[in-house]
Amino acid sequence: MDFVAGCIGGAAGVLVGHPFDTVKVRLQVQSVDRPLYRGTYHCFQSIIRQETVFGLYKGIGSPMMGLTFINAIVFGVQGNAMRKLGHDTPTNQFLAGAAAGAIQCVICCPMELAKTRMQMQGTGEKKSSRKLYKNSLDCLARIYNREGLRGINRGMVTTLIRETPGFGVYFLTYDVLTRSLGCEPDDRYMILKLLFAGGMAGIASWLSTYPVDVIKSRLQADGVGGVHQYSSIADCVRQSVRREGYMVFTRGLTSTLLRAFPVNAATFATVTLVLMYARGVEEGPKDCEQAQPNHHTQIQPQAQPSSL
Repeated sequence: MDFVAGCIGGAAGVLVGHPFDTVKVRLQVQSVDRPLYRGTYHCFQSIIRQETVFGLYKGIGSPMMGLTFINAIVFGVQGNAMRKLGHDTPTNQFLAGAAAGAIQCVICCPMELAKTRMQMQGTGEKKSSRKLYKNSLDCLARIYNREGLRGINRGMVTTLIRETPGFGVYFLTYDVLTRSLGCEPDDRYMILKLLFAGGMAGIASWLSTYPVDVIKSRLQADGVGGVHQYSSIADCVRQSVRREGYMVFTRGLTSTLLRAFPVNAATFATVTLVLMYARGVEEGPKDCEQAQPNHHTQIQPQAQPSSL
């Protein structure tokens, strides 16, 4: 039941957070010479005006499709890692989270590649005159036909560099916050505390790895339209810093942080309600230690760290 609750909670998080993710990607990859957007609000405004509100949900099919697999991997790996480590300590929470983050990259990387390509398609157009991809599956199929497995795994190294410490920081922050806030069965604010801890953990996770996410987005968007600008991770970093300075690593950060808290809040609220319904309202979470694994696994950057 924890797995089902996690999947439903993750879906709620994707629905809430995807518009912010679209804005983040557009800001991260836009040309510095011919910028389309002046900032987060202007980007939101422009997408809705030029592409309708549905423009904010471009590429949502990919994270929705990968959601079940990612949650299954993260939940399974994190739970098994904690059992192997034996003791529920903040350090072990970090290590278990890092292991889960690394392994789920197998699904996360192709999923985010398709999402990024779909989000960039038809930029500034209300109705795209020429669509390269019909949907996320078609996008991955076309990339595979042209570039093989290497093509659909574009950005895998940067995804690993982002997700491994990102999940570790998330689990660690959530563990520390839930311990300090307390989580008693008769506490009327228990759910609010869990939501707060999850939201803040999501923000901490993004802040710890955001520069890597900028490079990952640029590498995965590179090649749209047939023109490749970067030859490697180092070349992408070098060109980006030379042309835009070190502030390039904060591109889209505002929309990401605005997204992080409500996404995790929606995820945790949904998970809590599903579990309470399934187990019975009178049972609820027994204590903090039992409640944490159910909620820890629901991060999206996705999530940032879908995945982030």
